Amino acid sequence: MHSPSDDELRRLGETLATAAIDRRLTVVTAESCTGGWIAKTLTDLAGSSGWFDCGMVVYSYEAKQAMLGVNPHTLEEHGAVSRETVVEMVSGALVHSAATLAVAVTGIAGPTGGTADKPVGTVWIAWKRRGGYPHASVHHFGGDREAVRRQTVAAALGGLIELTT
Repeated sequence: MHSPSDDELRRLGETLATAAIDRRLTVVTAESCTGGWIAKTLTDLAGSSGWFDCGMVVYSYEAKQAMLGVNPHTLEEHGAVSRETVVEMVSGALVHSAATLAVAVTGIAGPTGGTADKPVGTVWIAWKRRGGYPHASVHHFGGDREAVRRQTVAAALGGLIELTT
């Protein structure tokens, strides 16, 4: 799989910024496996304070619960890397921010942590527009930890761009 370059990620961020400004939208991120990389990509752009609301980095179950309102039962029953958890994360990001668009990511970037059911490279991403319904999809990215994270950032930004239309 293709691992996006810094320039490619910046271009995706710029495309999102233009759309957000044109449509008066604001963005929130809820990130686990990317450690704030989506938020960094967006806030590297001058003027991002006009359309980027906030970003939350939530690795532990406790952080997901406290910062995003993820139900402990969801985490116990389905695990952090699941459709159920990422949908609660993206919804919680909107509840705990003033943003109009949200993205949430949770996955296994590696090199350890994978299982037979959820191998390294498994990433769930969810997007939601305030007042709308969440859309979530699972991805199976290849490569090392950085490649998985880069691909996750690109997919997350691509989905946010789609939400602006």
